[in-house]
Parts: sequence; C-alpha cells; structure tokens
Amino acid sequence: MKPRQQQMFFWIVALAALILILLLLRDVLLPFVAGMAIAYFLDPVADRLETIGLSRLWATLVIVMSFVVMFVVFVIVLVPILVQQLSGLGANLPGYISSLQQMITEQGQGWLSDVFGIEVTQFSGSIQNLVQKATDWLGGLLTSIWSGGIAFVSFLALFIVTPVVAFYMLYDWDRMVAKIDSWLPRDHVAIVRQLAAEIDVAIAGFVRGQGTVCLILGTFYAIGLTVIGLNFGLLIGLVAGLISFVPYVGSTLGLVVAGIVAVVQFWPEWIPIASVLGVFIFGQFAEGNFLSPKMVGSSVGLHPVWLMFALFAFAYLFGFVGMLLAVPLAAAIGVLSRFSLQQYLASDIYTGMSDDD
Repeated sequence: MKPRQQQMFFWIVALAALILILLLLRDVLLPFVAGMAIAYFLDPVADRLETIGLSRLWATLVIVMSFVVMFVVFVIVLVPILVQQLSGLGANLPGYISSLQQMITEQGQGWLSDVFGIEVTQFSGSIQNLVQKATDWLGGLLTSIWSGGIAFVSFLALFIVTPVVAFYMLYDWDRMVAKIDSWLPRDHVAIVRQLAAEIDVAIAGFVRGQGTVCLILGTFYAIGLTVIGLNFGLLIGLVAGLISFVPYVGSTLGLVVAGIVAVVQFWPEWIPIASVLGVFIFGQFAEGNFLSPKMVGSSVGLHPVWLMFALFAFAYLFGFVGMLLAVPLAAAIGVLSRFSLQQYLASDIYTGMSDDD
C-alpha cells in the first residue's frame, strides 16, 4: 500500500471510529460537549483578560464563575416563568387557532370563495389537518431529541459536570491546540493548518457571532412582546431569537405564533397587532443591516439549507448532543468539501490531462 493510500485509510478508519464512539456514548456526552462548546465560545474573552494582566488561571476562574452566576440567576428567575408560559401556550394554542379559524370563517364568507375558489368549510378542514400534522411532527422531533440525550443524563450531573469541563477546557485550551498541532503529519502540516484555520473562522463566526446575535434578538423580541402585553410574549420572543441561527426560520416561526396570539388577543384593536409585527420587522432589519454584518461577517460559508439538513440529521442520529455538534461538523464538512472540490478541479481526473501528455 502506498503512503498516500495508507494515510487515506488511516483517516477513514479514524472518522469511522469517531462516529462509532459518538453513537455508543451519545447518552453521556452532553455535559462534555456542552462544556467544550462553552469553553470555545469564551476562549477569546480569556485571551482578552490575559492581555490586561490576568493569568490564564484567574481569567478562567473569573469567566466560569461569572457564567455560572448568570446561569443560576437565569434558572431561578426566568425558568419558572418560561415553564409556566410553555405550559399555558401548549394548552391554549389549539384554542387560539380555533378562535382564529372562527374569525376567518366569519369574516371571509365571501372573499375566500371569490378569490381562492374554496368554501369556508374546506378551508377550516385544511387548517385543522395542517395544525394536527404540524403538532404530531413537532412532538415526534422533540421526543426523538429528548430520548437521544437528555432523558439519560441527570440534570444534576449536567449542571455539575458542565462547568467543571468548561473550566478545564478553557484553562488548557491553548495547550491542547498546541499539542494537537504537534501530532499533525509533518508532510501536510501547512495544508492541515490552513484548513483548520478556515474551519475555525467558520465555526467562530457562527458559534460566537451568530450565537451573540441570537441572544440579542431573543432579548429584544422577549422585551418588546412583553411590553406590548402579548400573552406568552417572553417565551415566544426568546425562542424566536434563539432559533434565529437558521436564517428566517426563527423570525418567521415567532411571527406566525405571535401573530396568531395577537390577533385572537387584541382583535379588533389593530395598534397592538401592528406593534407585534413591527417588533419582528425591526429585529430582522437590525439583524440584516447591523448585527450579522458586524458580528458574523461573510466568512461563515454555511448555506441555510445545508445548515437545516445538518441540524435535523445530527439531531436524529445523536439526539440533543447531535444538535450541539451539528454546526461545528457542518462547518468542517463545508470547508473540507470546498477543498476537495478545488483539488478535483486541479486534478487530471477533471482536466483529462496527465503529466505524460
């Protein structure tokens, strides 16, 4: 076997072993993957603190303790409210949809038939079928994610292990990177470093940049909808912001749910309904023109369709752990795919020419 073939065989075996390990240990990986993600997210903050004179140890302690305090405050203050609103929204959403359907039926007796050529009874039946299918699908997805990860990991263990893992990973991050770099094959170290740098830019741009954008949008949506007085506004706003990492999905889903609740709650007063719409329009304007260009940039290279496929595929295969790994792995696969395409376009296989020609 030639050296190049040996290298290829080695990396294929290593990739297969990694996938096998993830499949076998997916039920216990959540605290460790979450800790690693937190460490990666906060590593630039630790580097910044080091530049102002703190040691790596003290920088790590300050960051992790601050993160733990904010997380505890979030759990104590917001989680009970969010759980209550989630329970209320789940119980009341079918009623909201029925009320909206009744309003459309009463208001649209004539124009539904004239414009779309359908009867009101047909429209009502279609809405009911669509809502039922969407509910079943969402329930199945959440059940799959839950059974794939969280159900087998104690919440107490998650809350204890994750900060410990984050602390050690953040403290040893630079040394781990240097150690991994020393293991790279020397003949290809330049190319591997280049690809690793591109992967890091893509992941950092998305995880750090887009993660910050999602937090800002979630906070803005939650405060805006709550100030308007929308029922379950805190929950709808936070969820809409946090899932905005998939372009248009978070804002669209939030707008649809908030719109249904707003119409049923405020009709016929149009000002609060228009205000709910304005919150999402302003949020999207700010994201597209200020937040994303400033914090994310154009170097991420993750197509929305590819990102959605990766999220669903990894969530299906590895549960909640898969969702955490989806973005880094999707970014890495994207960079490696573009590199492979460049190699192919420059090869004899594509050009049809060989060195002997």
